[in-house]
Amino acid sequence: MSRPVSTRRFGQVIRLKPDCVGQYKACHAKAWPEVLKQIKDSNIEDYSIWYDEKNGLLFASMKYVGSDFEADMRRMAENPNVREWWKLTDSYQESLVDDA
Repeated sequence: MSRPVSTRRFGQVIRLKPDCVGQYKACHAKAWPEVLKQIKDSNIEDYSIWYDEKNGLLFASMKYVGSDFEADMRRMAENPNVREWWKLTDSYQESLVDDA
């Protein structure tokens, strides 16, 4: 695992499809252990997601504590369990940017 150089915070906003709220909450209530391990191994801490029911938006926040963000994110993206998790959760979401 890489050593921290400085802590960086990241945020994300995305829309949750109205007909997928229950499915999204259910899958996150039982997040896959392999995905949680990869998040930790990628030097991500304090990862939180909030749902704004009124506007149908998900807000995510995370703290990166490693020294090579690009390499850590590449390792995460190469993990087959993470890719499968993203495929599942992406099906519940829609971008706020047209044609994204």
